Amino acid sequence: MDQARSTIFKIINGEPHSYTRFNLTQNMEGDNSQVEMKLASAVDEEGGENGVGDHLNHSTSRQPYVAQKLGRSPKNLCFLAAATLLIFIIGYLIGYLVHRKKDLSPISPDFDPVEKTFPIIHETGAATPMNWDRVKNLLANKISPSKLESVFREFSSSSHQAGSTGDEVLRTMVVDKFTEYGMKTWTDDHYVKVQIAPAAGSNRIVFKGQTSLPKGFLSYSANGTVTSTVVYAHYGRQNDLMSLAKKLNMSGKVVLVRAGLITFAEKVYNAAKMNASGVLIYADPSDLSMEENTELYGHVHMGSGDPYTPGFPSFNHSQFPPVQSSGLPKILAQTITPGMATKIMRQLGGQSAPAEWGCFNKLGDESDDITLVVNNVLTEKKINNIFGVIQGLVDADRYVVIGAQRDAWGPGFAASTVGTGILLELARSISEMVEYDGFKPRRSIVFASWSAGEYGSVGTTEWLEAHLTTLNMKAFTFINLDSVVSGYGRFKVAASPLLHSLIESTLKEVNSPNKGRTLFSEFGQDNWENNVLEPLKMDNAAYPFLAFSGIPSISFRFMPRNKEYPFFGTMLDTPERLSMATSGQLNQLAVLAAKFAGHMALKLVHDHLLQMDLLKYNDIIRSHVYQINVKVRNIKRMQPQLFSKALTVQWLISAAGAYSRAMEKLSRDIEHSDTDNIEKCRLLNDRIMAVERNFLSPYVSPRDSPYRHILLGSDSYTLAAVSQHLDHLQTNHPDADADLFRYQFGLATWTIQGCANALAGHIWSLGNEI
Repeated sequence: MDQARSTIFKIINGEPHSYTRFNLTQNMEGDNSQVEMKLASAVDEEGGENGVGDHLNHSTSRQPYVAQKLGRSPKNLCFLAAATLLIFIIGYLIGYLVHRKKDLSPISPDFDPVEKTFPIIHETGAATPMNWDRVKNLLANKISPSKLESVFREFSSSSHQAGSTGDEVLRTMVVDKFTEYGMKTWTDDHYVKVQIAPAAGSNRIVFKGQTSLPKGFLSYSANGTVTSTVVYAHYGRQNDLMSLAKKLNMSGKVVLVRAGLITFAEKVYNAAKMNASGVLIYADPSDLSMEENTELYGHVHMGSGDPYTPGFPSFNHSQFPPVQSSGLPKILAQTITPGMATKIMRQLGGQSAPAEWGCFNKLGDESDDITLVVNNVLTEKKINNIFGVIQGLVDADRYVVIGAQRDAWGPGFAASTVGTGILLELARSISEMVEYDGFKPRRSIVFASWSAGEYGSVGTTEWLEAHLTTLNMKAFTFINLDSVVSGYGRFKVAASPLLHSLIESTLKEVNSPNKGRTLFSEFGQDNWENNVLEPLKMDNAAYPFLAFSGIPSISFRFMPRNKEYPFFGTMLDTPERLSMATSGQLNQLAVLAAKFAGHMALKLVHDHLLQMDLLKYNDIIRSHVYQINVKVRNIKRMQPQLFSKALTVQWLISAAGAYSRAMEKLSRDIEHSDTDNIEKCRLLNDRIMAVERNFLSPYVSPRDSPYRHILLGSDSYTLAAVSQHLDHLQTNHPDADADLFRYQFGLATWTIQGCANALAGHIWSLGNEI
């Protein structure tokens, strides 16, 4: 056609005497463009006396060049019309012959007729997703005991403490695996301060002339020397210490407690509140079956992350003035072996332990002097978090994170190797599903290998602190794989209430080791929530995701029927001992754990809308509000001088009601939504993701109070703390303060109302009920 146009121009005007100007105007109705062509004649070029073309002089007397040359007589016009028609026919024939010649030419081997004939269609994710049953079956067929056993064997290591050479070797291996699976991979580096064990003999205990030199230690203990009386305090729980305080004065004492039930950090924190000067922790043979010379390792930071950069990431300590977490203890803490503890307890005098402790130990008296020396070494280590991502096709910037701790005090087979192996097998399996089997995830999956988990989820928390403003807007779930298999007999899950429905459906779809039964029928009969669910604790890597970043999180584990796995935090956490603890079913249980985690992750990236139990928090809020209301009414009746008449729980009740209505509206919007409308699904998913994040109190600093979640956090602004403060007011507890309570009460009320407002809709649609 270009040749035809050229022929027409030459016949009518001869060779053009000037340029041809093309004016391209965007076609707003489509992707094509219109072309407006203007020809400037020789007369235009000559222009006026100033050399400017007449087309710029706005002269109306000038006729078009062709009309001037040919005139306007009927004869000439007829001739012109006939000539134009003839030229058009000739041009059409020329164009037809040219294109036919191209069509008949030999086809090049590289020629793709589909690609040349039709426009390339880019995947938008709008197509119907793969059938869910097929997705489940694909995952089930990818994961096998033999493949997991191979990965466990490859990643087993006798020494891989955070920041060590062994940790670095595993880091490189994880990067290579992620790269092999075709994932985009990156590294997140941090320089963190940790305490390591001192030279042999530096930490010691002297009791009645006998010196013991433990090799185990507790990172983040205070350093120094204490000489005092030792007393026995059972597990070191708050009620244990309150019972002990009724029998003797604990101020300045060194407290001997057994491991278990609560974390090492909680034991030391509770003892410090009672003005104790030190804590000794041992593994009691009646709880944990281990040899009498078994050393314990752990940390006592009442928090997570680097305690010397609270609330901000550990990229460079020199950029900030010296600061430390309020969760660092100010008293000494040290672990001792069961043998050392037995020698001490056999010589204790004084009163008998309370009957509810179920033991025959003496509590100790003034003659039971002990000297405790702790000289841990504070050092800076470089740690690496490793990430790989499978990108979604619709909402690639929305992602579920699956993570596992990579480091350990010793072999750490149950603590880290099993979780790392499952993480890598899930990465391989899902990558293959996308690459070869046609699975198209709507959202992305990020796989994370953390370091410094043994020091209190340091790698996890530092990453969250570094990307807080991004993650709580884009990450919608975290699945933790730490310590997922330590035995068989119980299955426990700790999670955000928003994930309870997803947990229940997954339990019903994943088969148990007993043929013909699901995990739900195996562990969740009668009342699955009571049988399976447990609180999410601060020492769990999922906790900072939930309470610090407002991201719904889950952690789960297969564990022994009666007792805890005894070898966490020891040098005895080996493949052989874990195999014994699982009765030889380690690989089969690892497959179940991989299917459980993978099933939830795939469900979250497969469905159009995120599967969240939106109404679950209504029940939790109402329960807290009811308890607070009852306690306030009792105090106003029994101790009216504490509160003025102006204080009313109606504020809190109204806020809870507003939240309930907002959640019900969101649920209705989801129920009546069009799942084929990508944009509306994205908007609804963003509202769902905001639910957990809105429970982070906006009235406190993440640096001073990192776990700001008012329902699942751990500070004075939570609803649980408000309720407990009322208990203190009723009993005249030393910490009771009526004015402080009103402040806490007001902040909690407005946080809930803020959640309701954020969920309700546009700012101009909100009421003003409070």
